[in-house]
Amino acid sequence: MEWLPSSSPVGMLDQPDPNYPVPEPSRLLATYRAMVVGRRFDAQATTLTKQGRLAVYPSSRGQEACQVGAALSIGAQDWLFPTYRDSVSLVTRGLDPVEVLTLLRGDWHCGYDVPSTRTAPQCTPLATQTLHAVGLAHGEARKGRDTVALALIGDGATSEGDFHEALNFAAVFKAPVVFLVQNNGYAISVPLAKQSVAPSLAHKGIGYGVRSEQVDGNDAAAVLSVLDTAVAHARSGGGPFLVEAHTYRMEAHTNADDAGRYRDAAEVEQWQQRDPIDRLERHLREGGHLDDAAVERIAAEAEEFAAQVRSRMQVEPTADPEDLFRHVYAEPTPQLQEQLAQLRAEQEAQ
Repeated sequence: MEWLPSSSPVGMLDQPDPNYPVPEPSRLLATYRAMVVGRRFDAQATTLTKQGRLAVYPSSRGQEACQVGAALSIGAQDWLFPTYRDSVSLVTRGLDPVEVLTLLRGDWHCGYDVPSTRTAPQCTPLATQTLHAVGLAHGEARKGRDTVALALIGDGATSEGDFHEALNFAAVFKAPVVFLVQNNGYAISVPLAKQSVAPSLAHKGIGYGVRSEQVDGNDAAAVLSVLDTAVAHARSGGGPFLVEAHTYRMEAHTNADDAGRYRDAAEVEQWQQRDPIDRLERHLREGGHLDDAAVERIAAEAEEFAAQVRSRMQVEPTADPEDLFRHVYAEPTPQLQEQLAQLRAEQEAQ
């Protein structure tokens, strides 16, 4: 059956898969740059959390191939539905990094303009955004628009009912949506072996008639190639596509988590040998597409990017207490009007 995933994750850097095209060197160079900048941004965000500038931050270090590949696989007309761990993907998509961090800072509901960026708010509840992605994709298709929705989720989200409802709805209505499961091995502290005994998470699409594939999530070239295929499939009217990327979360679940309580250092070290940035850099060097000067230039660019984020995040936001009453109802209820009057009275008395 054509929707069955490969028996093993698709790879490209070590040995190209004949079923998928190899991305052009120029595209891989752009991917490498975005991954380096993204990792430096991620490290800076983690530091800002330690400084109290962010309330929480879920690092995606080690998942850069998935983060960047997702953003680069879709066009400006397409929609991205991210999770709380996908800040690097949003930055790669071109969103303002400080606006991306606003939600994690606790300043406002969503720091960026959702309609103009075609990027949904970062989703904290598991899998709920998959249904939103399917609904939007189906609606756009009914309007005859050339739009694909890409929903990012983790392995833990595949255990949620919303995920299965989204797959079923998408399949029945042939919605142009791609689901990218970033299988990083753990749903917080629960290992994959205690979540599912399926041959792969990609196989979960079979029962719904959804074409599926699994890919080496630390192989940036393979991630790009498989996602390109998935997006083209959805855009051409072929219906939904499920991609499972096998990757690893190098840091703790968030800054509030102690990963040492449920995994050992040897496991982390094993995955460090498969670092997605190192692997792509080595491939580009061997092909003569990258040298020391270019590596240093990109690293300096990443450092400057992080410095700008750090500087802008040191500025205290200006909060208006009356924002608590705005954008709630088109016509404020009597209770809200009474509470607003009390607030204004307290402000005037100060």
